[in-house]
Amino acid sequence: MVDYHAAGQPYQYGGNGPSSLGGIGDYMAQEDDWDRDLLLDPAWEKQQRKTFTAWCNSHLRKAGTQIENIDEDFRDGLKLMLLLEVISGERLPKPERGKMRVHKINNVNKALDFIASKGVKLVSIGAEEIVDGNAKMTLGMIWTIILRFAIQDISVEETSAKEGLLLWCQRKTAPYKNVNVQNFHISWKDGLAFNALIHRHRPELIEYDKLRKDDPVTNLNNAFEVAEKYLDIPKMLDAEDIVGTLRPDEKAIMTYVSCFYHAFSGAQKAETAANRICKVLAVNQENEHLMEDYEKLASDLLEWIKRTIPWLEDRDPQKTIQEMQQKLEDFRDYRRVHKPPKVQEKCQLEINFNTLQTKLRLSNRPAFMPSEGKMVSDINNGWQHLEQAEKGYEEWLLNEIRRLERLDHLAEKFRQKASIHESWTEGKEAMLRQKDYETATLSDIKALIRKHEAFESDLAAHQDRVEQIAAIAQELNELDYYDSPSVNARCQKICDQWDALGSLTHSRREALEKTEKQLETIDQLHLEYAKRAAPFNNWMESAMEDLQDMFIVHTIEEIEGLIAAHDQFKSTLPDADKEREAILGIQNEAQRIADYNNIKLSGNNPYTSVTPQIINSKWERVQQLVPKRDHALQDEQSKQQSNEHLRRQFASQANIVGPWIQTKMEEIGRISIEMNGTLEDQLNHLKQYEQSIVDYKPNIDLQEQQHQLIQEALIFDNKHTNYTMEHIRVGWEQLLTTIARTINEVENQILTRDAKGISQEQMQEFRASFNHFDKDHGGTLGPEEFKACLISLGYDVENDRQVPSVITAQPATDNSINMISFLSSFTTFFAPLLHSSNHLCVFNSDVQSPLLHRLVTCGNFHNAFLN
Repeated sequence: MVDYHAAGQPYQYGGNGPSSLGGIGDYMAQEDDWDRDLLLDPAWEKQQRKTFTAWCNSHLRKAGTQIENIDEDFRDGLKLMLLLEVISGERLPKPERGKMRVHKINNVNKALDFIASKGVKLVSIGAEEIVDGNAKMTLGMIWTIILRFAIQDISVEETSAKEGLLLWCQRKTAPYKNVNVQNFHISWKDGLAFNALIHRHRPELIEYDKLRKDDPVTNLNNAFEVAEKYLDIPKMLDAEDIVGTLRPDEKAIMTYVSCFYHAFSGAQKAETAANRICKVLAVNQENEHLMEDYEKLASDLLEWIKRTIPWLEDRDPQKTIQEMQQKLEDFRDYRRVHKPPKVQEKCQLEINFNTLQTKLRLSNRPAFMPSEGKMVSDINNGWQHLEQAEKGYEEWLLNEIRRLERLDHLAEKFRQKASIHESWTEGKEAMLRQKDYETATLSDIKALIRKHEAFESDLAAHQDRVEQIAAIAQELNELDYYDSPSVNARCQKICDQWDALGSLTHSRREALEKTEKQLETIDQLHLEYAKRAAPFNNWMESAMEDLQDMFIVHTIEEIEGLIAAHDQFKSTLPDADKEREAILGIQNEAQRIADYNNIKLSGNNPYTSVTPQIINSKWERVQQLVPKRDHALQDEQSKQQSNEHLRRQFASQANIVGPWIQTKMEEIGRISIEMNGTLEDQLNHLKQYEQSIVDYKPNIDLQEQQHQLIQEALIFDNKHTNYTMEHIRVGWEQLLTTIARTINEVENQILTRDAKGISQEQMQEFRASFNHFDKDHGGTLGPEEFKACLISLGYDVENDRQVPSVITAQPATDNSINMISFLSSFTTFFAPLLHSSNHLCVFNSDVQSPLLHRLVTCGNFHNAFLN
């Protein structure tokens, strides 16, 4: 970190002194004492504020922004860093976007570090003063920037900076009367010097002879308005302030005059450069157009990728299945509508890049280097990141939909079981709190004991349901169900009530047992009825729950398993009906005995609330639910059969399209190796082959339609094929890219052949050499095979330094070179040597072959020796 607080140094930013630039302080030593005395002059500060603000805005507008208050707008350091990037053309470290003071100080320190890295020595200008809005410190910092980037590089006749700028002004205004530039304050008060500078370079803008020395305000305003309107120099000073000040501020005048210097010197340089460029414009215009097209296409594609990836990486889950399904539909629309044109743009971008590089090589121009971040590799990396995000996004969507389906199913199951349990527990606490046993007869007490035993049996039977409710609530919590608070509250209420029922049951049993010894008789039939009716009633309730239970299946095997389980349940109904008739027979028997013995029953069974009417009603309900369950299972079976048909339909098409794509890829590889005939014949053959591939597109579209039906049916797996739509899409894109790249490389060979004058026989020789050293017939040469191939073609790979550059110039990523790239590179870099009469070809004895002797005797080499 640069020390911005050197101990013992007073704050200075003008004149000479320790805070000046290392080389700038030498040319600022003029009237230092007077300058130091008036450092705090309000008039000077006003002039500096206006001038420095206008100077900063003249650069900031290039970045589409500006400042209003110079000591306020630089406090967070963001616009200060932007200003330095604009005037230096360099990138500063990434700024911090926080609003805290520490973030602002860090940003200002980054700007000050950058200034110091340019050889500027800053003394007593610290980030804290800038952040606190210290006007003097801020103005001093801006003046230091102006000195370094606007004045320091001015050079006229071995003088630089201030002296150079002054000498330039003196020379430009020397022919004008009443103008004598000796400094940057008094010499400019009458405004004639400003008008003289403009008239010297742009005489059509100023009528200098009509200006009067005794009218400085008019002169100054005229120069300022002309400079702003025609020279794009913003108005940095007020005429009234200059005239009304004993001595104008030197720094403001220097800043303003430096803008005139850069405007006029830049125009002169531009004119000279334009004359030079015109000579080669015709040659480079097409290449420049290609470069611009590449940059624009690359920028648009990268911008689209940049916009799309955050959308694909958004993993914000929704609360409902409908919202997640809408996300899935949006993703399918992206895959179907938005991405295919971008695939074509990416392919065209690579073709344009290869064509441009070939044309540049033929014109002996340097290779085209795209802007930072716009290389073909950058686009491929961004595309790979995009496809990874696509895969992760689709997997996340499908997993979220499955999770929400399970959550809805569990939540509905929880509500059903909770409602049934709450309905069962209703009134149970009041019943357990009764003290009816205190006034009951002996037979009544006995009946109450048996009734309580039946209730305890019923209570135990409901224990499983309570545990199921708690387990479902726990699972909903673990799966992050959005309405978990209400589920937890309801579950807690059920558990608390269950504990209260257990406690009350235990208390009532103890009370009844105290009087149990006094009970001697009991109605056995009623008790037996109660004991058998309660479990049977629970069984019917459980059966009704099961018959109404929701189910979610994904395969035909799952629904067939449910149908089998339902059939097994139906097989138990006859035995259940016998049990029902037996239970009802007990009640009928009790009534028959009572009637026979003239016993008046109280009406209801004292041991249970499950009456024959309830049993018959629930049994009828079970009989009604069974066919409904049959119908629901049959509907789901039909749905799964339809899904299975969709799977088989998709698999049938995929098992054709997938191998076809793979076969075409292999055929393209063989074509690139076994090319015969002229390059034009090969190009026509490849284009016909490309058209046959394009004609296959309806099969891909049909596959997409079948995939769409599968997705709409929410089918997530397919055991009938190993090909997914993603595999087919990627294979299709690779197939189109490969045939397009092969055609492009043949076209580049034609361009190279025509430019270098290579004959068809020489091209055949190159291809024959390539095939000879392609030992494994894989279509590529490794580094050693490539080296041996070059030796066989008569190139001295040991002494010539071009070989490594040729190898590394190839587009292969595995250090191998294919046939097309070999012919392009060899005809570009090595073929011209075949026409050189002084080229010495050295052959090692271990590469002698019929091909080698044929190459030696083909007449293309002079001085061939065999070692």
